[in-house]
Amino acid sequence: MTVLCLVELDGDAPADASLRALTFARALADGDELATVLFGVAGPGLAQALAGYGVASAYVTGPDLLAGYAPLAWARVLAGLAGQTGAGAVVAAGTDHGSEVMAHLGALTGLPMAANCVSAGRAGDGSWQLARQRWAGLLLEDAVLTAPLALLTVATDTVPPAPAASPAGLTVHAHEPELADGDLAVRATESAGQAGGTSLATARVVVGGGRGVGGPDGFAPLEELAALLGGVVGVSRVVTSEGWRPHSQQVGQTGTKITPELYLACGISGAIQHIAGCASAKHIIAVNSDPAAPILAHAEYAVIGDLHQVIPALVAAIRERIGAG
Repeated sequence: MTVLCLVELDGDAPADASLRALTFARALADGDELATVLFGVAGPGLAQALAGYGVASAYVTGPDLLAGYAPLAWARVLAGLAGQTGAGAVVAAGTDHGSEVMAHLGALTGLPMAANCVSAGRAGDGSWQLARQRWAGLLLEDAVLTAPLALLTVATDTVPPAPAASPAGLTVHAHEPELADGDLAVRATESAGQAGGTSLATARVVVGGGRGVGGPDGFAPLEELAALLGGVVGVSRVVTSEGWRPHSQQVGQTGTKITPELYLACGISGAIQHIAGCASAKHIIAVNSDPAAPILAHAEYAVIGDLHQVIPALVAAIRERIGAG
């Protein structure tokens, strides 16, 4: 049984969320072929990374054939390759892109799609035994999926990325998609400066801001710090409720669940709904003027002070260290 995995790119490397999805998909393949589908350019570094995760075949659609993010077109490619390879399952990370593409794939094939899976396996009768997150990860649901082709997204905050015990012999296939009229009606194109796929769900560094930032203008230092660290800005629910920042940047139970290497929480009290979204960060550092703020109980390090003084000082120190004016 071939398992197909959609791989999203972060620059010229697989996004962290996709490495987690590959780890999940490899376990699902259980010794059978693991294949990937990606849209971009498969350079030597990317091919080496995929082989290291046990990928035997990579089907690559280059930007000359399909440029930008086109969810319906991507789903059409997955549907065609699933039939071509005789796949038993198609897997994608539970990111914004992965979830949207898999929803389109479900509509194209008429098959159910199981979201936010944490484990999956084939039963003797051919059905799929699943465990998946519900209610923003507050509970796990045991489910049975009966379908000739399993369509699954992975709850990436519960699946750590793990390379294969030994690299696979990877074969890269240049894939020319057969698209239908209207598949490119919705397409997002990116400039070279914005490309790279870094989003809140996949960022390795997130600089978070809460009520303590004080207002929309107070996020400028956080944006500057995030840029210096190669990260993105996230916010708490109160920030979006006040209209200071868009909901797409919200971290939490009703926002995005993040899995960065570093989460720097600035002026965030740490309500349980917010912690549900950031608890999978490997390292949490809090900057807060309140020594009793709940988020301090989840932080490895804390700076008790005014973020309007701490963050500019941190920015200045980083700039001095890297020699930037």
